[in-house]
Amino acid sequence: MTATAITAPSSKGTVGATFKKKGAASALTTTATWIIGLIFIAPVFFMVLTGFHPEVQAGLNTPQLLAPLTLHGYQEFFGSSSGQSPWPFIINSAIASVVSTVLVLCLAIPAAYALSVKPVRKWTDVMFFFLSTKFLPAAAGLVPLFVIAKSIGGLNHLWFMIILYMAMNLPIAVWMMRSFLADIPPALFEAASLDGAGLIKTLLKVIAPIAGPGIASTSLICFIFSWNELFLVNVLTSTDAAQTLPAFLPSLVTSQALFLGKLCAAATAVSLPVLIAGFAAQDKLVQGLSLGAVK
Repeated sequence: MTATAITAPSSKGTVGATFKKKGAASALTTTATWIIGLIFIAPVFFMVLTGFHPEVQAGLNTPQLLAPLTLHGYQEFFGSSSGQSPWPFIINSAIASVVSTVLVLCLAIPAAYALSVKPVRKWTDVMFFFLSTKFLPAAAGLVPLFVIAKSIGGLNHLWFMIILYMAMNLPIAVWMMRSFLADIPPALFEAASLDGAGLIKTLLKVIAPIAGPGIASTSLICFIFSWNELFLVNVLTSTDAAQTLPAFLPSLVTSQALFLGKLCAAATAVSLPVLIAGFAAQDKLVQGLSLGAVK
């Protein structure tokens, strides 16, 4: 009597097929991600490249990607021939963005601390109230803002724009900082309280070091929103003493000469501070934006 050998089906083929399917799906996802990324970055690349082209080639309907490169657009932006310097507008933008961001943090961090750590009744209603202030379009509140600015002497003054920027960014900052502080263990605050630390010391010695990435991401977002704001500053200011860079850019568009190369160079130069700040705080920005995520 002979014994018949029974062999179990090998699973190597199934495992190999599974890995091949996962590898193909991963490659497809990577390819699609790169394509989408290139689609989004293509207009930015075209803007930067056009800023280095002469006006004749920059103004053509067919993009001249291989046109000769020049710094004429940047020289025109900085007033080499027109004599109009953008530096007053750059200084106004820097002052308004930085000061408003600092003021927003000074108000948002204590508010987020009270809503996330201290027992506040109906804190969800408070958060909804903060968020509801963003429901109204800026155009709908323009007339009341104009009347208020005129009555208190805020037209064509930078300090009034700083207050508007602060009010514009405060709800977003409170929401972001509240999600960051809610992830901090309450035991740290209790230990600080037992050691006799007051509110200011707790905010500076306990919250600031731990929530540093969250503060960095909130600061950067508030800075970007303030730096890029155009609608309000375009209506409430009309002099060089208060206007910012976004309000200065439309003045480069004229009907008397070509302007596309100079405009692209100006847009690139205006975007550089935000890009530099984003790359400088890249690590903390990524950490901060993931602090409030569900893990």
